[in-house]
Amino acid sequence: MKIRVGYEMIYEFPQPTPMIMVLGVHFTRASDVIVPDYLTTDPPVAINPYRDGFGNWCTRIVAPAGRLRLAADGIIRDTGLPDATVPSASQHAVEDLPAETIVYLLGSRYCETDQLSDTAWKLFEKQPPGWARVQAICDFVHNHIQFGYEHARATKTSREVYHEGKGVCRDFAHLAITFCRCMNIPARYCTGYLGDIAMPPPYAPGDFAGWFEAYIGGRWYAFDPRNNVPRIGRILIARGRDAADVPITQTFGPNTLVSFKVWTDEITS
Repeated sequence: MKIRVGYEMIYEFPQPTPMIMVLGVHFTRASDVIVPDYLTTDPPVAINPYRDGFGNWCTRIVAPAGRLRLAADGIIRDTGLPDATVPSASQHAVEDLPAETIVYLLGSRYCETDQLSDTAWKLFEKQPPGWARVQAICDFVHNHIQFGYEHARATKTSREVYHEGKGVCRDFAHLAITFCRCMNIPARYCTGYLGDIAMPPPYAPGDFAGWFEAYIGGRWYAFDPRNNVPRIGRILIARGRDAADVPITQTFGPNTLVSFKVWTDEITS
C-alpha cells in the first residue's frame, strides 16, 4: 500500500518570530519513504534541523513578519495491515523493565500520575495484567470521554479530562497514558498521521492524530483509545512523554493560524 501524507499551514505574524516544528515522518519509517515529505516554506526561510532528547527530528526557523506558508507532501509505503493485537503480551515487573522505559512510568506535564493513582487502582486492579489491562484502560477512556474539537484546550491535563469527560484525541491518549503509568505499565505519547483507510464514511476532516504506545511483552505496542479499534495506515511523526514534548508547531511570539489542512490518502492507481 502507498499512502500520500502532507499538510499545509498558513500563519500570520506581526513580527519576525522563532518557531520549532515536529512535522516530518519519524526516522523509524525511513525505509518506507517513497517521496520524502520535505518541509517547504513560502516565502523561503533558513531551515535548521536537529534531533531532540527522544530521537525525534525537529526543525527550527524564524518566521518573517507577514504571511508564512508551511507545507509538505510525501508518499509512504505501508504494509496495509491493521495495528498489532497480541492478547498474550505480558506485563513486566518494574524491576525487570529496560532502563530506557522507566521515564515513561513517571508523571509528566499532562499526565498527573500522583493525582489519579488511587482512581486507576480502583478501576483496573482486578483486570489481568498485561494486554488485557491496557485494553481495559482503553475501553474505559473510549467510553468515558465525549470527543469534540470544541472541547480542545491547550492546558487540559489528564485529571481535568477525567473529571470533565470531554476532549480530543490527545486527551484520550493522555488519560490512558496516565492510567497505564499508575498501573506500572510504561506508556508514551505518539503523534502522527491516521487516515480513514478501510473505514466506512462519513469521514472526518483531515487532522494529525494522537495515540500512545505501551511497553508490554518485551516491546512497544500502539493503542488508540480515541478510535479503540485496530486501524490501517498509522504513520508516526514523533514520540514523547506527552504532547508537551512533541508539539506539531511551537511559536515564540504572537501569531494567527489562518489555514490548516492535513491529508492522509491511500494511492489506488
